[in-house]
Amino acid sequence: MNGTLLIGTPLINEATIRLSIFIAVFAIIVCWEFFAPRRVARFSRRNRWPANLGLALTNTLVVRLLTPTATVGIAVLAAEQQWGLLNNLTLPAGMELLLGIMLLDMLIYFQHRMFHVVPFFWKFHRMHHTDLDFDTTTALRFHPIEIALSVLIKTIVVLMLGPPVLAVLCFEILLNATAMFNHGNINLPMGIDRVLRLVLVTPDMHRVHHSVNPAETNSNYGFNLPWWDRLFNTYQAQPEAGHNDMRIGLSQFSDAKELEYLRMLVQPFQKPESDSEDDT
Repeated sequence: MNGTLLIGTPLINEATIRLSIFIAVFAIIVCWEFFAPRRVARFSRRNRWPANLGLALTNTLVVRLLTPTATVGIAVLAAEQQWGLLNNLTLPAGMELLLGIMLLDMLIYFQHRMFHVVPFFWKFHRMHHTDLDFDTTTALRFHPIEIALSVLIKTIVVLMLGPPVLAVLCFEILLNATAMFNHGNINLPMGIDRVLRLVLVTPDMHRVHHSVNPAETNSNYGFNLPWWDRLFNTYQAQPEAGHNDMRIGLSQFSDAKELEYLRMLVQPFQKPESDSEDDT
């Protein structure tokens, strides 16, 4: 329970693995955005990145304070105590690994839907949608209270589900990497996008979810696997206005001042004019 994970023979620190992959994926997507952007940005990185990256740092501290070993440590505890469904089933190791990843990904899909539908959760989640542009730093833009709620939900699910420790580590790495990818302002050829979104949420697919149009905001909830949206009838292939002309954000928070770090932190406690749950 010291934040390390035994994989094979060496002890590998899960925080080091996740940070290394995060930096590598972030650097790749940022370069991709620079050389092949999908949309023309309305605001400069100077306007948006300090607050978005500041939130990423804040949320990292929140997670480490709440669960120093993160969900991987919770999975270790569940395995040691034989808690959870999968810890009490006899399945081939590979099947258990894939099943654990898929079930955790389905959890994130339903958690995301719940954060849109339940007013209490939406007040905190909507800050993710008040970014007025869409790039890989949008994937890091979550309110610390939403992060704390998400950690609590994932902890309960890991204890109840009992997925393999490696499945939890792989899932967390995939979730972080694919979130940065599918929030990227990157240009994918339409043919590649059409094939790739059969197995992975693409930027064009997820960008629809950040449309100012409420009907589009309530679609394409997946972060990693695209199947849940199709299975549960929340999939929308393209935005009505097209990707170049669609507006990003929420109409109630359209002022550029809302991009500031401190203003983002207080957004859940504001009730802007015309705000209603119908707008979620």
